[in-house]
Amino acid sequence: MADHITIRKAQGTWSVRAGGAVLGESSDALELVEGDYPAVIYFPRGDIAMAFLDRTDKTSHCPHKGDASYYSVVTKSTTLANMVWSYENPNESVARIKDYLAFYGGGDITVEQL
Repeated sequence: MADHITIRKAQGTWSVRAGGAVLGESSDALELVEGDYPAVIYFPRGDIAMAFLDRTDKTSHCPHKGDASYYSVVTKSTTLANMVWSYENPNESVARIKDYLAFYGGGDITVEQL
């Protein structure tokens, strides 16, 4: 693993909500800490209501994690563009986050420990 990235099981149960809708809840979430950045909670894809997510064309590259794909959150009232990302084929050093999703918190998306 890149020496400045730590991945561990997130303690407790975590939920993610958007526009009042619960997108998922998990006791199998991972916490990724990269350098001085705030921790990011990654949810197993199987614990997320994928019907709310719409894959977009956006991608990005991290030299330590690999190529990220993005999703928009679609609720009854709004579309939150590119607010979810996933490393579907991450670099070997962070392979634990494969098949996990992370959400930009704040605003209309809430990621919280229950």
